Amino acid sequence: MLKCRTVWKKLAPLARASSNVCRQNVRRTGLTNGRIPAHVPAAHMSTGPAGGGRENQLYILLVGATFLGGGVYVSDSYLTMRIYYSLCGVGAYYSSVKDGFHILAVCNFTTILPEPSPPSEPSPAEVIEPPPAELAEAPPIELIEPPPAELAEAPPIELIEPPPAELAEAPPAELTELSPAPVVESEPTAAAESPAAEPPESQPEVVAESVDIVPASLKVPSHTPYLLIGGGTASFAAARSIRARDPGAKVLIVTDEPDLPYMRPPLSKELWFSDDPTVTETLRFKQWNGKERSIYFQPASFYIPPEELESAENGGVAVLTGRKVVHMDVRGNKVKLDNDTEISYDKCLIATGGMPRNLQVIERAGEEVMEKTTLFRKIEDFKSLDKVSRNINSITIIGGGFLGSELACALGRRSNESGLEVIQMYPEKGNMGKVLPEYLSNWTTEKVKSEGVKVISEALVKSVTCKDDKLEIQLKDGRLVKTDHIVAAVGLEPNVDLAKSAGLEVDSDFGGFRVNAELQARSNIWVAGDAACFYDIRLGRRRVEHHDHAVVSGRLAGENMTGANKPYWHQSMFWSDLGPDVGYEAIGIVDSSLPTVGVFAKATAKDTPKAATEKSGTGIRSESETEDTATSPVASSTPAPAMVQHKDDYGKGVIFYLRDKVVVGIILWNVFNRMPIARKIIKDGEEHADLNEVAKLFNIHED
Repeated sequence: MLKCRTVWKKLAPLARASSNVCRQNVRRTGLTNGRIPAHVPAAHMSTGPAGGGRENQLYILLVGATFLGGGVYVSDSYLTMRIYYSLCGVGAYYSSVKDGFHILAVCNFTTILPEPSPPSEPSPAEVIEPPPAELAEAPPIELIEPPPAELAEAPPIELIEPPPAELAEAPPAELTELSPAPVVESEPTAAAESPAAEPPESQPEVVAESVDIVPASLKVPSHTPYLLIGGGTASFAAARSIRARDPGAKVLIVTDEPDLPYMRPPLSKELWFSDDPTVTETLRFKQWNGKERSIYFQPASFYIPPEELESAENGGVAVLTGRKVVHMDVRGNKVKLDNDTEISYDKCLIATGGMPRNLQVIERAGEEVMEKTTLFRKIEDFKSLDKVSRNINSITIIGGGFLGSELACALGRRSNESGLEVIQMYPEKGNMGKVLPEYLSNWTTEKVKSEGVKVISEALVKSVTCKDDKLEIQLKDGRLVKTDHIVAAVGLEPNVDLAKSAGLEVDSDFGGFRVNAELQARSNIWVAGDAACFYDIRLGRRRVEHHDHAVVSGRLAGENMTGANKPYWHQSMFWSDLGPDVGYEAIGIVDSSLPTVGVFAKATAKDTPKAATEKSGTGIRSESETEDTATSPVASSTPAPAMVQHKDDYGKGVIFYLRDKVVVGIILWNVFNRMPIARKIIKDGEEHADLNEVAKLFNIHED
């Protein structure tokens, strides 16, 4: 539409000029009023020079040439405007009348003007001497040439789109056959009330109207070779992998979030420790090593607009934000969005991630309690919780796992400055009690308390109510906790909404889409990230909810979508930091219910998350370590202390998780950049008579 307006602005003066010339020629030749021939007696026209015949002949010749030139000019203008309207896709109505011709353009109207019958011929008096008021109010379709000031001020749209109010005031002789009702129905009411010669304020309304009526589906490609459902880490890793193997690939990511792909770990870690007051807007943070980065994987310039994907010569990655896939037709290889737009695909990746769980007692408590509860998962949740925590006196975090403990430490440190009361409660005996052995869980609990957090362990929530604008949490043992806001960090539910329409299998034990070792659910459908329940060739069927797994599974799925056919043998890792001084990395099955063996040593200044990121150069440690492979490490010759030192200071160490005397999981406590070694130990699957010797491979006893 913008191109059409640009062309019309160039053609409008030409149309007005041709109309003026036509009217002038018509007057001069006497076709409209018959006054000019009256000045030339008939006898003179038939006599010789004595009657002035030569002057009359020259005059007639001049007038005839002028009329012929004007007719050619008008004809050319007529054809030019017909071509213009056909190119712009605008319906046009042409009406030839005795006194000239008019053009009524119907642009984006829902009702087309009916073609009128030939109007009755007006008397000369009506045409030549209209009342002055009519001259001032006459729309562009009037035969009388409007004053030059009107022509200069009238916007182009007024020449082709006369408002209904003007049509009603036009002379009756010209509009006896035209019904004004259809025009009133097709125009907005505001437009009917605006006069013809108003300043060009109506032009933006016409443009906005044309933009609004464009369906959203026109902005979305109807087909894409690679469709990635979900806009998280797994989808981005897959897109990058697809483009690496197929540089001309066209990849479309569809996400229900309003943001481009971003990493989630900083939302509960580094962003909370930022000194920048605008961090919620910039979403940039300093890593533990002091380097700054954004949570977005790539800037907006990395992607191409979705509407340009089909025509992109070299392909690219497009992200359609704010749209959710609600139906999947596996046989037809197409999906339907929440606005009923359909997109067909050749190959599809489902990376829908998960949704944070909530406690049933909170869900049943009503809207008032839900409004004061945060389920932490997305950027908007981080922004909301940051704002809330600055405007309340007390906040309670329910959950003692990774997310709950990280948020407790982050908010606890803020409480030292703002006076915010931070409470953490969970049913276990200590922080991360489902993962860490009891002695290490207890030590971690003391660490969290030292950050300014009030810890309530072995707490089972019975009910939650809202009284006097305060939340009252009633525990099953009778304890009552009053707070202003709740953060529920009680796990993740894999998003398998598409399973029913797609006919895909959901694992009954672990949840998530059930896939094979190549991450395939169907021949041309793959699943990666939190939503994938995959077969681990070493540890059996599993589902993992961590950043590194999303990176690696997404990357592998992308490779397999381009024909790699590789099995998922990689042992993904995860990590958690309780501030810049304490952190750990884990791999395999880490479950506190399994037998564990721990080997610890005295920590040094180098044994912290901050020092680890300074060495690796990245705050997202999995991005660097997953590319490495374990070489045959040289064990430290330093004698190791006895295993499982039950002391209050667990500076650094290695915890082995055993199943049938075989190591199936390893936690590196304040030991960093050693994950390839741990991965190789699990991959080998061997029994070890002395795990103290195995711990030497990690060089934990070196200063």
